Amino acid sequence: MESPVALYNQLKAAEPFFLLAGPNVIESEEHILKMAKHLKNVTSTFGLPLVFKSSFDKANRTSSKSFRGPGLEEGLKILEKVKLTYDLPIVTDVHESSQCEAVGRVADVIQIPAFLCRQTDLLVAAAKTGKIINIKKGQFCAPSVMLNSAEKVRLAGNQNVMVCERGTMFGYNDLIVDPRNLEWMREANCPVVADVTHSLQQPAGKKLEGGGVASGGLRELIPCIARTSVAVGVDGIFMEVHDNPLKAPVDGPTQWPLHHLEELLEELIAIARVSKGKKPFKIDLTPYED
Repeated sequence: MESPVALYNQLKAAEPFFLLAGPNVIESEEHILKMAKHLKNVTSTFGLPLVFKSSFDKANRTSSKSFRGPGLEEGLKILEKVKLTYDLPIVTDVHESSQCEAVGRVADVIQIPAFLCRQTDLLVAAAKTGKIINIKKGQFCAPSVMLNSAEKVRLAGNQNVMVCERGTMFGYNDLIVDPRNLEWMREANCPVVADVTHSLQQPAGKKLEGGGVASGGLRELIPCIARTSVAVGVDGIFMEVHDNPLKAPVDGPTQWPLHHLEELLEELIAIARVSKGKKPFKIDLTPYED
């Protein structure tokens, strides 16, 4: 597997973008290996760099009864098997500073959850692993906050950092995606990733039988947000993908169906190649003379 710097440079140079993708949470070793195989086959068709994503623990759940995953030890064993079996880099999230060292021995990209994007000790502990750090922008944050979060990683001695847009709170049970954030977050001077699935969550917006709530979502708008993101010119797309979203134990309403992935990626690549979104538009303000 490539060094963190080599992988980081590969992702930065990806044309038209790289992909962070996989099921939201590890459901079983069999399921994760199946998903990794299919995702690698699809992305290889298009020549897109893939970093396989799944979580070993979903610590931030709507309900204490929600499925969380296999936990740190078992989850890392499964992710390591994916890595070795399919020669894929791995991205997974951490929630506590104490997890970073163990996760850094397996993951190539360590993800900081949106709610924790300002947690200095967590950012520093993740940075010290030397791995690539992907920081999700908090739903409560302005894009300018990400400049400071990225700088915390760099000051800890790690230059391999990325920032990720995943929507902004819009009322109590909804998120909105402001495309301007994708441009403003470039002030962090690092690759910008668009999370096109979590950004369509409706937190605690789904009522369950017998009482209680879970996160809902607007899966049908994933192509809309993805098209917008690649047209703006993001460096990477984060997308949770599942072979049976209706049966997914976590975030089913915002996971993209595996059997529709190829056609969506084909469209996104076409849009990205037409758009000049990655190039800054130079505006001439001299008066126009007819």
